[in-house]
Amino acid sequence: MKKILKYSALYFAIVFTIGFVLGTIRVLYVAPQLGDDQAELLEFPLMVLASFVVARYIVGLAGDGLKPAQLLWVGVMALGCLLMVEFSLVLALREMSIVTYVTSRYSLAGAAYLVSLLLFAVFPFVISIWGKPNK
Repeated sequence: MKKILKYSALYFAIVFTIGFVLGTIRVLYVAPQLGDDQAELLEFPLMVLASFVVARYIVGLAGDGLKPAQLLWVGVMALGCLLMVEFSLVLALREMSIVTYVTSRYSLAGAAYLVSLLLFAVFPFVISIWGKPNK
């Protein structure tokens, strides 16, 4: 359990940091030019790629120390951390209520965001299965 917590915290921290930097660029520079939805859609593939690359790093770091089911927990727990921070810190910084935040997700960009969250959660598991050679 200690390893799962360690790797999920690391996975969350790295991806959140990347997302925070990209989100700042999006909000300050891209969204005023293109609009919020288009800016989020541009950020989507970058965040999915970042999640994938970091998940590969985490799976490699864990080596054979964690089984695929445990790596699924790494992703799920990292997602839990991400959502807790999103619903507290990010909403406070953007001065949004939870209701405003949820209703702002009823769009193509919102659907893309939900897909990115799902992928973020399952990437460690999928990579652990996909990356193993057949025996």
